[in-house]
Amino acid sequence: MATVKVGINGFGRIGRLVFRAALNYPEIEVLGINDLVPPQTIAYLLKYDSTHGRFKGTVEAEADGIVVNGKKIPCVSIKNPEELPWTKLGVEYVVESTGLFTTYDGASKHLQAGAKRVVISAPTKNPDLVPTLLMGVNHDTYNPGIDSIVSNASCTTNCLAPIAKVINDNFGLAEGLMTTIHAMTATQPTVDGPIDTPRPIRAGILHSTIRLAQPGRNQEE
Repeated sequence: MATVKVGINGFGRIGRLVFRAALNYPEIEVLGINDLVPPQTIAYLLKYDSTHGRFKGTVEAEADGIVVNGKKIPCVSIKNPEELPWTKLGVEYVVESTGLFTTYDGASKHLQAGAKRVVISAPTKNPDLVPTLLMGVNHDTYNPGIDSIVSNASCTTNCLAPIAKVINDNFGLAEGLMTTIHAMTATQPTVDGPIDTPRPIRAGILHSTIRLAQPGRNQEE
């Protein structure tokens, strides 16, 4: 089987978990990481994870990359995707996990930098141009001849769609209502502050903790 040569753009929560998962598949090789933090920080965040536990392997930082289980992985800090050295590093598939380049034009900058395929780890803002594919739901609609950029949708969609598909395929599904109980994310503020949608403005963890500690308080206070 041919090696899948991967580059990760954005080494946050998703980028690090993609990296960890890739190590379980010998046919996948991560050849480069792009993030604006230095290799020392990348190595530390990979090694220690408050949710998933300590990395089961060796991780060391060097000036221009990290060494994982004895293998050197170059790290760069480049803001503009079209300037990334994917061709030089031999990267063919890019995981776009910064959360910033979710449009077709934004993700296609990786193609300009030499990549052949891009997977956006978030919902795309151009669903008419970027197909959304979920494993076990509609992954068989992927057309390698034209789909150079795809979206893997949101975490909520990946949780809901497989269940909805089973119900719809077996019984039919006319309409539904769902609620997400979500883990904490980097975009959740710790205190009240400006954000792009009204509800999370006062959904900081501090406010939630205070209300939980004082169950008699009115939610509108």
